[in-house]
Amino acid sequence: MRLEERGLPADEVLAELRRRHEGDLPTHGGRTWAYVYDSGWPGLDELLAAAHRTFSAVNGLDPTVFPSIVAMENDLVGAALELLSGPPGAVGTFTSGGTESCMLAVKAARDARPDVARPRMVVPTTVHPAFHKGAKYFGVEAAIVPVDPGTCRADPAAMAAAIDERTVLVVASAVSYAHGVCDPVPEIAAAALSRGVLCHVDGCIGAWLLGWWRRLGHAVPEFDFAVPGVTSLSVDLHKYAYAAKGASLLLFREAALRRASYFASAAWPGYVMINSTMQSTKSAGPLAAAWAALRHLGAAGHLELARRTFEAMRALCAGVEATSGLRVIGHPDAALVAIAASDEAVDVFVVADELRERGWYVQPQLAFGTMPRNLHLTVTAASLPRVEPLLADLRASVAAARVAPSARPDPGLVAAAQTIDPGALTPEEFARLLAFAGLDPSALAAGTPARMAGINHILEAVTPRLRERLLMEFLGLIYTTGR
Repeated sequence: MRLEERGLPADEVLAELRRRHEGDLPTHGGRTWAYVYDSGWPGLDELLAAAHRTFSAVNGLDPTVFPSIVAMENDLVGAALELLSGPPGAVGTFTSGGTESCMLAVKAARDARPDVARPRMVVPTTVHPAFHKGAKYFGVEAAIVPVDPGTCRADPAAMAAAIDERTVLVVASAVSYAHGVCDPVPEIAAAALSRGVLCHVDGCIGAWLLGWWRRLGHAVPEFDFAVPGVTSLSVDLHKYAYAAKGASLLLFREAALRRASYFASAAWPGYVMINSTMQSTKSAGPLAAAWAALRHLGAAGHLELARRTFEAMRALCAGVEATSGLRVIGHPDAALVAIAASDEAVDVFVVADELRERGWYVQPQLAFGTMPRNLHLTVTAASLPRVEPLLADLRASVAAARVAPSARPDPGLVAAAQTIDPGALTPEEFARLLAFAGLDPSALAAGTPARMAGINHILEAVTPRLRERLLMEFLGLIYTTGR
C-alpha cells in the first residue's frame, strides 16, 4: 500500500475495513468453533467496544499517571482470586493473553531460583506451546513427559520422576487445549511441593469456566489454589469471561513470586523502566473492556453463560458419540471437544472440509505420537442453539467423507519428505516444498483454500521440525509487501 497524498474520509476508510472483513470467518453466530468466544449476550459487544474506546489512549506503562488502571486491575485480580480459591496474600497481574501469562510464569520461576545455573521445567506433552516459547525465550530447558495415551492426562508418577535438582517449575493443565482434559493437579502439585519446586497450573482456557461450573454444583477436578503446592495459575478473561482480546491474568500465591515476574531497569539516563508484563507501552483498552464485562455480567450472568456452555458441551458430546464413525477423545472436563474417527473409512480432515462447505469451521489437529488426528471444537455459550444443526451437518459430512476420493499423499513422496533436513534447505527449495504441500501464499489473499485435507495430511506426515520450518517460511511469505 502507498499512502495517499491526502488522507481518505473516515467513512471511506471504515467502508474499506468492512470490505476486508467480509472474507474473514464470522466471530459471532455460533458457526466458528475455534479462535472466538461468543457469549451471545445482548449488548455485551457494544459495551466492550465503548469501554475499550474510552481507555484506548490510556498508557498502561505508568500507573502513577493513570491510577484508574490500578483500580481496574485490582478489581479483576480480586474477582478471579475469589473464584479460584486465592488465599490471603495472593496477588496477580493483568496480561495481554494466555501466552504472555504462561511465559511470565516461566520467567518468575527462573528468577525465583537464581541459585540454579541451568534451570529446567517439567511439562507434559500436552502442555500449551506457550511454555516451549517461554523456555526458548528465557533459557529454561523443558523436560517433556508423556501423558497417559488413553486419558490424555499427565502421568503424575512420571512427572514426579522427572523432577531433579535443576527443576524450577512443574506445569499442569486445567484444562489442556488439545483434548479439554484436566491433569491430576493434586498429585502433581504434591510432588512439586515435596521437592520444594514451584507448580504452575495453566488454567488459561479452563479455569474460569471450571470455577463457575463448580458454583453451579457440577463435579469438577481439583485444580486451583485450594490445592496445596499450586503456586501460580493463569486464566484468560478473553475466553470464557467473554472479555475483548487480549485479556488474561497471571495469579500468584505469594507476592514475592510475582515480583520475580517483573522487570526493572535504571541502567540509562531516562525514566526508570518498571514493567509488570513483557510489554511496556500498552493500551488500557483491553483492561477496561475486561472490567466492563465483569461488572456488567455479574455473578448471575457468568453463571447463566456457564450453564449454557455446559449444556452445549453435553449435547455435542452425546451427539458425536451417537454418530457412526466418530468418537470423542477421552472425557472432556471443560468445553473443549476433540473428535476422532472410530472407523478407518472416515477421514476427519475431509470431514472438516465438508463442514466448511456447509458453513461451519472446526479446527483440524494433526496426529501426535499415539494420539490420533482429530477435529477440535471450542464450545461457548452461543453454541447451545447451534449444536443440533451442527450435528446434522456433521453426520452429512461423515457420509460425504466415506465416499470422497482419498486426500492422503503418495506414500513414496511422504517417505522422501521425512528424510529432509530443514536446516540444509535453501529458500528456493522451501518454496518448492511449500508448493508441494499446497501452501500457496497467494491463495490466502484470495481466501483460504476450499479443501485443506490434503495439506493437513502432508503436514502431519513430515517431521515436526520440517513442519515448523515450512509454516515459518509460509508465514514469512504471506507477511511481505512484495517490495
